[in-house]
Amino acid sequence: MATEYGQGYGHGLALHEHGLPEHDGGRRHRLPAGLRAPFEARSWREFGYVLLSLPISILLFVYAITMVSLGAGLLVTFLGIPVLAAGLAGCRGFGALERVRARALLDLEVADPEPLRMRRRGFMAWMGAVLKSGTSWRALLYAVLHFPWAVFSFVVALNVWVYGWALLTYPLWFWVFPMWAGQDGLQIYGDETHSFYLDNPFEITVTALVGLLFTLATPWIVRALTTVDRLLVHGLLGPSKLATRVVELESDRGVVVDTAAADLRRIERDLHDGAQARLVALAMDLGLAKEKLAEDPQAAARMVDEAHGEVKTALQELRDLARGIHPAVLTDRGLDAALSAVASRCTVPVEVQVDLTERPVPAIEGIAYFTVSELLQNISKHSRATWAAVDVWRVENRLMLQVVDNGIGGAATSGGSGLSGLAERLDAVDGILVVDSPVGGPTRVTAELPWRTV
Repeated sequence: MATEYGQGYGHGLALHEHGLPEHDGGRRHRLPAGLRAPFEARSWREFGYVLLSLPISILLFVYAITMVSLGAGLLVTFLGIPVLAAGLAGCRGFGALERVRARALLDLEVADPEPLRMRRRGFMAWMGAVLKSGTSWRALLYAVLHFPWAVFSFVVALNVWVYGWALLTYPLWFWVFPMWAGQDGLQIYGDETHSFYLDNPFEITVTALVGLLFTLATPWIVRALTTVDRLLVHGLLGPSKLATRVVELESDRGVVVDTAAADLRRIERDLHDGAQARLVALAMDLGLAKEKLAEDPQAAARMVDEAHGEVKTALQELRDLARGIHPAVLTDRGLDAALSAVASRCTVPVEVQVDLTERPVPAIEGIAYFTVSELLQNISKHSRATWAAVDVWRVENRLMLQVVDNGIGGAATSGGSGLSGLAERLDAVDGILVVDSPVGGPTRVTAELPWRTV
């Protein structure tokens, strides 16, 4: 059951040798974000996304409304259901393209929704799966809702972008009006008796400054508009929360099954190589002692004495094995006494503090016990620590565990270390494992488990 820090420590040392990554890619911008935003590639990609949204949404809206209307009108015949299924399938295809477009232009990573679940093959099974799939109907809803929003965002983004740059560059092209239009400048107001033109240096400068404000604000306006697009794509074209939860539970179930199988193999191996082997040797020694009892009582007595020692050793191994499965002290007295017993077997002094007013369910209590036990074994074997501490407390509906040591640090859950397996076990019950272990120490491992009472 013991995990290993070895790979985790090595991973941390490798990071130390090669240098830690700098924030923001190691780049330090001289201009503040507000000034450089109009020239950043991200702003232009978002603006391009808004411009493309209008023609794409028109096509998608027309397709969706046409196919749904046609399918609904033909429901009185046998053609209505296939037409409606084809329309929904087309919306799913458009949804896949929209996810690709959002990934390319908005840097929005949206997982593919759950695939169609067909119990058998054939057109009828496919048609039923499409009609029953929530993904299909969410894609249809996206096609309907995205059209009015695409029109609004296109109009707003295009106007603020064009007017901003036009006003900013007005000093460069205002000469067009007196030369080609026969007027002094850009007309702001005019009627039969009065008119106002932007034609003197002060007015031209103010116009450029207003254009500068529009230009600087436009990327943030477009970013706010695309935030709604992100929500639509993520909420309607990604996997549903229920489907995501089902996938997580299936994965967690696999982890639990693998963990249980590994524990059974470990118990079988320990029994076969330890207590069982000793009991077999004990039976043979007692058989030989029985044969020599009449001929050589002293030799038989020595063999019985040796067999008695083997019995004690076998009993100790069985106790250790039973303690590894589920210690009796945990069942009888709870986490405080059980963790104190584990801490007493650690090779470094360990301070244990358990602040719980009641006990959680046995399953959560057992996971908490084995988590701390494995972390203390790691400290004994790999951390080179001289001191450690274990704290257990409750925060609302979460059971918190924290194990701290002053060892060499460098532990990590990546790289296939033993801590990664421990993190998977906690994740199987909606738990979390967080490792803070800089090279040189100290190491602080915090675990969260759901609090459940009987």
